[in-house]
Amino acid sequence: MSKATGPPPPQYTYVPPPSAPPSYQEAVGGVKPVGPFTPVTAPTTANAAIVTTVVPIGRTATHMICPSCHAEIETTTRTEPGMIAYLSGFVIALLGCWLGCCLIPCCIDECMDVHHTCPNCKAYLGRYRR
Repeated sequence: MSKATGPPPPQYTYVPPPSAPPSYQEAVGGVKPVGPFTPVTAPTTANAAIVTTVVPIGRTATHMICPSCHAEIETTTRTEPGMIAYLSGFVIALLGCWLGCCLIPCCIDECMDVHHTCPNCKAYLGRYRR
């Protein structure tokens, strides 16, 4: 049996990479994710202008800041028959279906108006008309 008589195998040393890519927080400047609405303190000067944002109200609950209690809320909704329901019921009754068929539009969601209120202070926020 012969032994190898050469220099020992080279030893590998760990060399860290030159630099790692930045994290997401570092890449965007360290900005924390926030909700769509952030509360802003009102200015204390007497001549300051008040800026309001109109949030569209639709068929479903809307995420907004209540103008009465200034809380970030999801509106509470309730439906009631709108003008389209009453007009279509009247037309159905004129066509001869007056025994109860004229009330069907009052049960269809597409004929209902949606009323939005604040769940905190119960303030009326608006109506989505059909």
